[in-house]
Amino acid sequence: MQRGERIPKPKPEAAAIEGVAIWPTIVRLARLLARLDGPGVRLRIWIALVLTMAAKVISVFAPLVLGFGLNQLTTGGGAAAAPAFFALAGLWSALRFASAAGPEVRNAVFAPVSEEAQRQVGRAVFAHVHALSVRFHQTKRTGSLHRTIERGVRAIDFLLRFLAFNIAPTLIELALAAGVLAWRFGVGFSLIAITTVLIYGWITFGVTEWRLKYRREMNERDSEAAGRAVDSLLNFETVKAFAAEARETERFDQSLAAYARAAVRSNSSLVLLNIAQIVIMNLGLAALVALAGWRVLSGALGPGDIAAIILIMLNLYAPLNVLGFAFREIKQSSIDMEKMFTLLEEAPDVADLPGAPDLAAPLGEVRFEGVSFAHEGRDQGLNGVSFTIAPGSTTALVGPSGAGKSTVLKLLFRFYDPTAGRVRIDGQDVRAVRQVSLRAALGLVSQDVVLFNDTIRYNIAYGYPDASQHELDSAAAQAQLLEFIESLPDGWDTRVGERGLKLSGGEKQRVGIARVVLKDPKILILDEATSSLDSRTEAQVQGALDSAARGRTTLVVAHRLSTIAKADEILVLKDGGIVERGRHADLVALGGVYAELWRRQAQAPEALPALEAS
Repeated sequence: MQRGERIPKPKPEAAAIEGVAIWPTIVRLARLLARLDGPGVRLRIWIALVLTMAAKVISVFAPLVLGFGLNQLTTGGGAAAAPAFFALAGLWSALRFASAAGPEVRNAVFAPVSEEAQRQVGRAVFAHVHALSVRFHQTKRTGSLHRTIERGVRAIDFLLRFLAFNIAPTLIELALAAGVLAWRFGVGFSLIAITTVLIYGWITFGVTEWRLKYRREMNERDSEAAGRAVDSLLNFETVKAFAAEARETERFDQSLAAYARAAVRSNSSLVLLNIAQIVIMNLGLAALVALAGWRVLSGALGPGDIAAIILIMLNLYAPLNVLGFAFREIKQSSIDMEKMFTLLEEAPDVADLPGAPDLAAPLGEVRFEGVSFAHEGRDQGLNGVSFTIAPGSTTALVGPSGAGKSTVLKLLFRFYDPTAGRVRIDGQDVRAVRQVSLRAALGLVSQDVVLFNDTIRYNIAYGYPDASQHELDSAAAQAQLLEFIESLPDGWDTRVGERGLKLSGGEKQRVGIARVVLKDPKILILDEATSSLDSRTEAQVQGALDSAARGRTTLVVAHRLSTIAKADEILVLKDGGIVERGRHADLVALGGVYAELWRRQAQAPEALPALEAS
């Protein structure tokens, strides 16, 4: 080809919530516990279960000891029965202490298991979210995504404790209490206790199920408020620039108000549930006391037996008292955990092939072969783009906004896969190699260098964490940044602030350049790396970029054409295709799209200093 030649929408979240059941969550928890293999984990689980069951058994039988002692004291034993009564009262007190202390010891024993489960799941979800494709993250709000992970991980601890140590043991305690009441006092007492608990449970579950809609609404409003808050705080400079503080506060307040309305409805319905529970519990207790009193009058029972019956039921009511809360929280935690596991099951759009090898000894040749791609929701994208960048050469991409320049870079990084054609590096299809090795061979300096809220050292060493101080100094010097770093009071340990806001635009760009230089990639990608800088700063940064590009294959996306006038080849994109290609002088002489872009920039006053510098 001659130089200068012209070349002719997801399901709503609420719908997913409706389908959540508790049993699948229990199965997930059981599998999670089965997979835990830390030191002493299984022993701790068994000890916790034994302590829980022992506490329940003791709480059922302890009242019988006190009841027996009271009977001895009130059946004419007089002073002679006092020592036995005090001994039995002491034993009863010790048993009550054991039944109360058992769960506390259990919590201490089980805490490492719960924390390990949360750690493993949290780590897995965090890693998985990072492995998901760019397309996924472009459709999710960061604040809402964080809340989904946070609530899901927190739900694990709650579910483990309540399902394993509250609900299941309470059912066992109910069975034991019913058996003891029938054996010691009569079947009538057992039937009253069972009937009371069944009615209590039926009302609790029914009302709680009805109340869940308010809790779901609370969660949705909470996520919305968190999303708006994070969105606004991340973009606070824009908020200030448009004097929109009051507007952002009003939007956040609207979310909080919606949450408050849902919370009021939820709390009001909780009052209704609590009153119903109190009525049921007291009616059941009154029925038991009345039956026991009648049996005392008939001589079948002693006064101590009434005390024992009351204590057994009060012990049983204690865990039942939180049954409504527990059921609601278990249901909600199931929803939270299910959403987290749904996130964990989200398949990335771009994934490594099974057994994919690393990119083999890259030299730096980049080849696009008939590549086509269109972003979701757009009709136009890349259409049959083909070009080759020789190792060590510099190629520039120019063209109007929306022509597909940034898409080329995203396909090279394999953030997306092309719908047709291939992207190759040194003859290797990027879809056939591991993404980690592919991106290790690429270095990016973008228009807006993203920095972490950490030290300059951390940010420059991000691509090569094990770099020595000499290597850090060398990279900073090549980026014309070392003198600036050494002039700072804290030097390399200076924190750059949220997104690097404590640094100027030129300083941020040079940190980005130093980071890439230290990484030492075979292929350097400059995505409008100087377009947001003033002409003086641009000249300084451009010198650092030229130094960084020396000896590397370089792909430049440029808005200011003066910065790519010396490129080995310039590709002009328009409407998703390459319409011109060649060197700067040839394309200007051609009088086509590139020449028109050059003419417009030459006429713009702000472009003159840059053009003169070139």
